[in-house]
This record gives sequence, C-alpha cells and structure tokens, in this order.
Amino acid sequence: MALSSVLQSRGVELELICIDDGSEDESGKLLDLAAAQEPRLRVLHTDARGIVSALNTGLDHAAAPLVARMDADDEMLPERLAAQAAYLAGHPEAALVGCQVECFRAGGLGEGYRLYADWVNGLVKPDEIERQVFVECPIPHPTWMFRRDLIRGLGGYRDRDWPEDLDLLYRVLETGSRLGKVPRVLHRWRDHPRRLSRVDSAYGREAFARVKAHFLPSLHPMPAAIVWGAGRTGRRFVRLLEAEGLPTRVMLDVNPRRIGTTWRGIPIFSPSQLRTRAAAWRGEGLWLLVAVASRGARQEIREHLRTLGFSEGEDFLVVA
Repeated sequence: MALSSVLQSRGVELELICIDDGSEDESGKLLDLAAAQEPRLRVLHTDARGIVSALNTGLDHAAAPLVARMDADDEMLPERLAAQAAYLAGHPEAALVGCQVECFRAGGLGEGYRLYADWVNGLVKPDEIERQVFVECPIPHPTWMFRRDLIRGLGGYRDRDWPEDLDLLYRVLETGSRLGKVPRVLHRWRDHPRRLSRVDSAYGREAFARVKAHFLPSLHPMPAAIVWGAGRTGRRFVRLLEAEGLPTRVMLDVNPRRIGTTWRGIPIFSPSQLRTRAAAWRGEGLWLLVAVASRGARQEIREHLRTLGFSEGEDFLVVA
C-alpha cells in the first residue's frame, strides 16, 4: 500500500527512491520487480546501516529540489505532494512543511497515541508549531517535505544517539527558516509495536530530553532559566541544561513538601513568587521553562502565566 499510494500522487513530477536497508525478507526483490515496471521508481540496496544512513542515502541520490519523506508502512493521499510543494512555493521563508495525519493501528489506537495525533493536528500555523518544538516533534517525520539544498547544506541527518528528526528540525530552525503544515489530512500514519520510537533507546525519554536541552540554549539564548516543575521531568531538564552550560536560577513547584527546599543547590519556590519576582527575572533576560509531565497541568500553567502577562515563545516555553 505504501508504494502504490506514492505512485498515485497527482499534480507533481515524481521520482520515488526506495532504500532497501539490508532487508532479510522478500522486500528487496519485490521492489526490484516493481521498479522493472515503473520508470519513476529507483531502488537502492545497501547493507543494514540503520535509518539515518538510509535517509542520507536517499537524500544524496535525490535529483529534485524538494524531497518528501515516507515510511514503508504508511500511506499518503494522492494530493499530499502537490499540496506541500504549493505551500513551499508560496512560503519562501519555510524550509520544511508537513501535513495533518490520520493515525491507525491494527486493533485500534491507544489513548496516548490518539492524544498525540490530536495535538499535532491542532498545530498548524508556524508560530503554533515553533512554540511547541520542545514538547514533542510537532510535525510527524513521515510527513515532511523539505528543500533539498538547505538540508544537504546542514549535513543531512545525523546519528547522535537521539531522535534524528528533532535533531534536524532544530538545526533547520537555527538557520532562521520557518516550519509549516498543510492544514489537511494528507497522510495515514501507521502505529505498531515494532516502531523504532517504541523499541530503540535513541527514542526514549532521556534521549528526547537530551536533544531538547542541547538545542534550547542556542534557539533561545538566556543567562539562566527558571524551571517550573521540581518533579522528575523538571529535574531531568535542570540536569541536562546544566550539562549544556545553562544554569537554573530557581525552581517552582506546587508541592508543599518541596517548597522551601533545594535540589542540587537550587532553591524551590512556590509559583506565587512569580507575582513579585517576575519583573526582575525578565529584566535579567531569564526565561521560564514549564517542565511538567501532565498535559492538563501544562495547560493550566499556560493559562495562569498568561494572566500574569507572560507570553509563550517570548518569555516562557513548555518543555517535556
């Protein structure tokens, strides 16, 4: 289904490059048979080197100025490529564009994945997308279309023992380029138990937090951070940001057992301190990082901060 769905694309000149990354089943033979009948399809056979190598192999052989991603078990709608190409043509400031997704899984999606799909589909405008890049990846990687030369100029994908898509997304943002999303469901994204994000340590919570902490100081320079959240998520970010050279001045928490204590020498205050201290912290150029695990708590904190005059993306960010 994945192969036929791409070949049914309308409104674009298409070159489909399939990377056979050392498959041990009949995939390579089936691809070769399909390529013998379809001149738009090229098959590249490599040793089993992993997804980063496969992605860069495809990128190196792509002739078109726009390159789109596709996983081997997903399906794209016929209008996807044309709609994304049109978006990039109309938005020269954008380096990368995705689309909304329909997620599916044999036996039905779990609650967590349904919530994630709703979240990514709710982020459409560039400002909305870019404010959320330190929560999760706001543009699912299989939906990407990007400008080939810009990505090649960045060195393509990198294998850094953390998610390769977020690593590249952050490097795109470091160039000052924008991100976009076509506000239509144009990709069917399959979930299954063998996905790399479920079985590879490079996609675990610690790895996601490491890549976020690595890029946050360059995308949002600050002399120090205020971290709301002294639980597991907040402590992880404090530790990882410190390793990147960004200290935490103060931590905030609603748990009365933590308020008034310290962690790694950092005082833990009640959020009520924001009313009297926020102006001084802003004057020093400090950012407030909301690092709590609960989606519901994040939204409550957002709303509270807005009542205090904080602006998301300008003086506070949500991280997870």
